[in-house]
Amino acid sequence: MTLARGALIAQLATTLPLAGLIWTIQLVHYPLFARVGSSAFPAYHADHTTMITWLVGPLMLIELGACAASLVAPHPSLPPRVAWFGISCVAIAWATTAFASVPAHEQLRSGFDPAIHARLVGTNWLRTLAWTARSVMLVVSVTRHLDTTGQATTRPGL
Repeated sequence: MTLARGALIAQLATTLPLAGLIWTIQLVHYPLFARVGSSAFPAYHADHTTMITWLVGPLMLIELGACAASLVAPHPSLPPRVAWFGISCVAIAWATTAFASVPAHEQLRSGFDPAIHARLVGTNWLRTLAWTARSVMLVVSVTRHLDTTGQATTRPGL
């Protein structure tokens, strides 16, 4: 398997689960934060952040590496803008995680605060949209560049 093919497969294998996971967090986990109750919230939040990190962390790291590899060794059947769009979405997800989500979670560690919670939910839409856009782009790009036999074609554009 070539680096380009492996990078593309790794991107699909990580980005699609990340998109599903971020939608679950956005529509299920984060809304439930407001219903836990103030006495139970610190323990609930600590468990949430620990458990979710074990899921999200490895996927994000592999996705980042695969995305970087696609810049170094682009898949020949995909236009370069696919790789650049992908790395842009990954950069948005990582930046939002580092500069918005992690700080908000740190502040929520000591207890639930409605304003911080609202900021966390609001800024998390950036990650949700980035991983959704990236997933759509990957699926459309891959399916568009496969012919009926399942072999990659060299059709230009997206």
